Amino acid sequence: MSSNEASLTEEEAFELHHGTLHLRPHSEEDGHHYYEAPTRSWRDVFVDLSNTITGGHRSTGYGIASSSSTSASARAFDQKRPFHIRCTPKRATLYTVFVSGTLHVLQVVLGRASMLWDFQHDDFLPYWGRPGHFGEGLAHYPTDVTRDVIPIPCHSHNDYWRRVPLFEAIHYGCTGVEADVWLFDEELYVGHNTAALTRNRTFRSLYVDPLVDLLDKQNPTTEFHNGNLSRHGVFDTDFDQSLVLLIDLKTDGRTTFPYVESQLAPLRERGFLTYFNGTNTIPGAITVVGTGNTPFDLVTANSTYRDIFFDAPLERLGGLTRSSTVRQGRPAIDSDVDSDDEDTELDEASSVSISSSGSSIAPVQSRNNENAGSGQGLSGLPTTDPAIFSPANSYYASVSFRAAVGFVWRGHMNPRQMEILRRQIRAAKKVGLKARYWDTPAWPISLRNHVWHVLVKEGADILNVDDLRAAASFDWRRWRHDWW
Repeated sequence: MSSNEASLTEEEAFELHHGTLHLRPHSEEDGHHYYEAPTRSWRDVFVDLSNTITGGHRSTGYGIASSSSTSASARAFDQKRPFHIRCTPKRATLYTVFVSGTLHVLQVVLGRASMLWDFQHDDFLPYWGRPGHFGEGLAHYPTDVTRDVIPIPCHSHNDYWRRVPLFEAIHYGCTGVEADVWLFDEELYVGHNTAALTRNRTFRSLYVDPLVDLLDKQNPTTEFHNGNLSRHGVFDTDFDQSLVLLIDLKTDGRTTFPYVESQLAPLRERGFLTYFNGTNTIPGAITVVGTGNTPFDLVTANSTYRDIFFDAPLERLGGLTRSSTVRQGRPAIDSDVDSDDEDTELDEASSVSISSSGSSIAPVQSRNNENAGSGQGLSGLPTTDPAIFSPANSYYASVSFRAAVGFVWRGHMNPRQMEILRRQIRAAKKVGLKARYWDTPAWPISLRNHVWHVLVKEGADILNVDDLRAAASFDWRRWRHDWW
């Protein structure tokens, strides 16, 4: 019996024996008689009665391609010799086969979806804690604003571009956010360039004030707890985790830096900032790091207290870069390097700020001007000796991935690139700084994920990311490998 045949049931044998549907003679070959009958189901393909049929309701040796019945005339059974019944499917039947087969394939595929995604929905007591329902008043507690958020080592690149700056990054668990600040009319504005600046999107309104409000909620003063004595961080699941606020000074560093220090006062007064006391670095809920045009000499001006740390040049610590060409003490960058990050050179030297009355005032000094600095990690350095960087004055050691490592061909980093990466990360670890690479590939996704995997596996402390959701779903524990 062929693989598409099944045994004929007793009821079907009875119907064939008594014959409610006469078959049309078709042919006779080698002593076998063939008959044709209309198909009653798309599965009625072939009937093979290989044994002699005898009278009565029970016969054996039947083979049929479906479980549906096909009638035969009693006259066929009286011949008492082998015969075949051929059922010819119609075109509609073939269409039904195709559709049913397609649906079956979809069912199989969708049935495996639970292996890739979690479709579980927790609908247990959905109204619990709401007014008028069971558990009324018990659903919330003072520090639940970030409950269930697991902090992960990712940095929200250009955080101010997000639909909800700061809070979206915290929602996904990012432990670092970035704000590009511009000094105009004695106010710090946040935006990617001057065309994106508005009066209401300031450093205080987007970052300082929301952080103060959030941390006040995480450190409540109640009959059970004295919020003035605690310094819990923003994450309810890990109060000790500090959130890094990376401030990229876009305008002249020496002019802008004092305003940044001043506007951090609400966080400083509440004791929420990580600081250096002249001997040790005391961790806080917020760690402020200056990059871009931040001057190193102003960061380190106070030897007994500082709460803004420097973003050191990682390529100098590692001593090995992709190119041997050096310009102003740093490796040459390909002409196709994306210029929208920390190394962006302002072409807006003639830009003017907006006064409170709407009129123009003096132009803003370009970061290309002589004393404006040379970009991330190079402004205000008293020496080119990398030994000056330490946890007492710096937090990150950063560099452009494309400038330091180069373009990743064929979807994988070559041995030379791996050597550069490992040496730089090892150098950052040696001096106690956290290695960070910006300008990493964002597309194609497979290349982005490969670079992420390599960076985490090799010990980079934080990932510069644009896709927060992808970073939140990244398997960090699988790829972490502390080999140094």
